Amino acid sequence: MRTIFFLSFIFFTTLAQIGSAQEKFVKPQLENKDSWSMIMLPDIQNYVKYNRNHPILDMMMRWIEDNIDTLNIKMVVCVGDLVEQSDIINNGHDGDQSAQKQWETAAQAFARLNGKVPYIAATGNHDYTIDRNGIRTSRYSEFFRIDDNWLNRKIIAQNTVNEQGIPTLENSAYEIKDLNGRDYLFMTVEYAPRDTVLTWAKRVADLEQYKDHRIILTTHAYLNNKDIRSKGKHRWFIYEPYAINNEIQKSERIDLPQANNGEQIWQKLVQPASNIDLVLCGHISGEGYRTDKNIAGKDVHQMLFDSQSLGGGHRYGNGGDGWVRILEFTPDNATVHVKTFSPLFGISPTTQEYAWKTDARNQYSFQLSK
Repeated sequence: MRTIFFLSFIFFTTLAQIGSAQEKFVKPQLENKDSWSMIMLPDIQNYVKYNRNHPILDMMMRWIEDNIDTLNIKMVVCVGDLVEQSDIINNGHDGDQSAQKQWETAAQAFARLNGKVPYIAATGNHDYTIDRNGIRTSRYSEFFRIDDNWLNRKIIAQNTVNEQGIPTLENSAYEIKDLNGRDYLFMTVEYAPRDTVLTWAKRVADLEQYKDHRIILTTHAYLNNKDIRSKGKHRWFIYEPYAINNEIQKSERIDLPQANNGEQIWQKLVQPASNIDLVLCGHISGEGYRTDKNIAGKDVHQMLFDSQSLGGGHRYGNGGDGWVRILEFTPDNATVHVKTFSPLFGISPTTQEYAWKTDARNQYSFQLSK
């Protein structure tokens, strides 16, 4: 009897130890030492609009800086909404930072990566100001310039103009060759891209020099958290020149002319291209993922990642709990591992148990067409 009890004790103690070992915090690492990775940043507007949240964005960027070699990071992509307001002076109920300070904070955050890793900062709806006709302007080009990061300067391959006819990085493409034997083009198009921008992007994708490239497209608004591409008209508002009870007043929503939604981006650009394999977006809080066949019969993987509503919410929270997404591209040139990690939670033993999102929407793998 004592022998049975002793063996039972050993058995259950061993199970408890195994369970404990499985729950032990593990720092981010590559599953294959020969892989390379891309870091996907969600909308950062809620970090920059409050002074109190700036350190969390800084921590996220420092974490990327610290892991460039460990994770073999080759590109960092932000899906847009770099600021909450593109051009205001007054304090409003959405943040305590002027637009100037918001842009400065966003640019300073990315500046930590300058000379260390290339990055793409897409534009979101909050990065624009519009007039009564829906014509948009942005201060983006004041703070995100090609010469800020010589690694961006080195690999930029294509760009076109913004709505004012000025060449900027709002619509641009970067070429990196021989990532485990494959050539890549990292392309971004503006929020709700105009017809002229989609025409430009389609022409770039169709160029003979890129026919064997794998194109990764980033745009702000494309997929929602129900895995459905966005539909309907894109509208934005004007901040009126007065506030009521410390709340800046907004106009009625105004249609943006020639703006394309997610379904239109798919129909006009992604589906007709044979080499766009992955589309990344933000804008809608949550996660999304779907695949569809392009004109060549290849799977196109489409991914939403936006954590701006986490950490207490849009107006009163910490900006988004510091979540980033790690995409590991393995040496087989097909398998991509997706993981979601928070450097904010991961830095302390007190919170490390919350540092990974391991549900099926945040940790999974998919296969790119070879």
